[in-house]
Amino acid sequence: MVPILSRSTKKIIILALGTCIAMGLIIMRLYELQVLKKTNFFTLGQKNFLRVEKVYSHRGNILDTKGKLLATNRPITNLFWQGSSNPRLTPQQENALAELDFILGTTLAATVKECGISATEKLGKKILIAQDLTFEQLSRISEKFADHENIQLATHFKRLYPHNALACHILGYLGHIDYGEEGKMGLEKILEEQLKGKTGEVQKIINSLGKNLAEKELTQSLAGCDIQTTLDLDLQQIAERVFSENYVGTFILMDPKTGALRAVVSRPNFDPNIFLQTIDQQNWEQLQASKAFLNRAFNACYPPASIFKLVTVSAALEKKIINPQAQVFCKGFYQFGTYKHWCINHTGHGVLTVMQAVAKSCNILFYHIGKHVGIDTLAEYAQRFGLGQKTNMIFPDQAGLVPTSNWKLMAKGERWWPGETLSAAIGQSFLLTTPIQLARMISGIFEEYLVTPRIIEQEPIEKETLRISKSTLDFLRKSMRSVVQIGTGMNVSHMRDIEVYAKTGTAQTSSLKLRESNEKFMENGLFVGYFKYKREAPLTMVILVERAGSSRVATNLGKEFLIAYRSLLEKDLPQNLIAQDAEILS
Repeated sequence: MVPILSRSTKKIIILALGTCIAMGLIIMRLYELQVLKKTNFFTLGQKNFLRVEKVYSHRGNILDTKGKLLATNRPITNLFWQGSSNPRLTPQQENALAELDFILGTTLAATVKECGISATEKLGKKILIAQDLTFEQLSRISEKFADHENIQLATHFKRLYPHNALACHILGYLGHIDYGEEGKMGLEKILEEQLKGKTGEVQKIINSLGKNLAEKELTQSLAGCDIQTTLDLDLQQIAERVFSENYVGTFILMDPKTGALRAVVSRPNFDPNIFLQTIDQQNWEQLQASKAFLNRAFNACYPPASIFKLVTVSAALEKKIINPQAQVFCKGFYQFGTYKHWCINHTGHGVLTVMQAVAKSCNILFYHIGKHVGIDTLAEYAQRFGLGQKTNMIFPDQAGLVPTSNWKLMAKGERWWPGETLSAAIGQSFLLTTPIQLARMISGIFEEYLVTPRIIEQEPIEKETLRISKSTLDFLRKSMRSVVQIGTGMNVSHMRDIEVYAKTGTAQTSSLKLRESNEKFMENGLFVGYFKYKREAPLTMVILVERAGSSRVATNLGKEFLIAYRSLLEKDLPQNLIAQDAEILS
């Protein structure tokens, strides 16, 4: 028989169960707080008095081939007032602020007087008084307030491009991000990891008012690596001066043996220093509208015009379509079907040898070659010279376009017409090349190999065999010499102590009707050359001027550069650049 529990016993049992459940819940909650969430609460507790701040490293310098600064860092020193938790400013502090006003030549220090008792002095906080002190201001403050407990100086480094817009498309620029700055273009972006170094961390202990009590270094910051480029500051400065802001286009100077780029100019350009602070919308839109960020040396594609005739004549010689001793008669036009293809000289050149036709850029010979050689053969030899393909340099570049019959069928949905080969033979039609490809091609004609363009001194020299016979290359070299002696490049003839080989080109960019109606459709002017001064290493030069109207503008710029280049080598170089670098670093 089951015993009957009394009412009081039932109450005791219910009370005991309730107590056990309550205690269990409390224990579970304590376990959650003390064990499961221990780390979280410990972290929150530390945040009340601990602060971890990043210590940014010095960004590596970018140097030219001789070690001169192209991009560096400038010290920026700011002035702070550190409150000392006094209820009010003392007379000595008032005098110190007055002296600061006198040194700074401003009333910025009055900010401390206005809010010093409530927000700065009484609470022991720190406020900024002045930014980017001059050397004179820094010297006077350091001398007068060397041990002042309220006056603090803090120095950080800011990127500096000492030559402003010089070589900006190669150097690039920095952009602001949440944790500092990073490269957004050029070498600053490509070599970001090497240049930025390693960011450090400092742990600070603060009181309830935010005053710093102590600090210790958690991770040491490491400065970025210096990068030495192949650019030559002296040559870059000459190229920038010659290819002035009045022109749109590009100027390339390259060592044909090693591929080292000695100067690269692209117009329009920009000053990388403007991105070190916030840029206004108007300036940004202006830069975008002018396509100032486009590196026309590597990323703009242009018709090669008469420069391509070196490829056309190579294909004809290699395929035995013509021989070097052949002659051609130019009457000013070439009849193909019912259409007249005109020479640059509408009255005709008369009887010319093949070499003279190249030198005078007579179209008739190349129309004749175009009639007897297919577009696919022209494309094959263009590709042998490195056209229509990327150069494999460290900078991203465009491949351009070397059309073939299959390409047109796939891209345009129609066959390739024989008359189009005549246009391609003189460097027009669908042909597109980059200026750096032309520099590589001209260098190959003289060195008998295609070299990969280099911008960093430590990059290996990479060569590719140029599959063109020595006899054909010799003919091309003699023809380019004739361009200067009797042809379209005579403006650079008689350069004392400089041996020059060249080819000029005028690239049509639209129909003649459009060209006559609007200047923006005028022809591009090209000048490519290979030159050597006495015992100096030879250099390859490519100049392209957009909307120049003819090659004469580019040829004149080439002559101006050669004169300045010779003057540079014939006199003792000034040493002011070394002193300038020392001043920048100080």
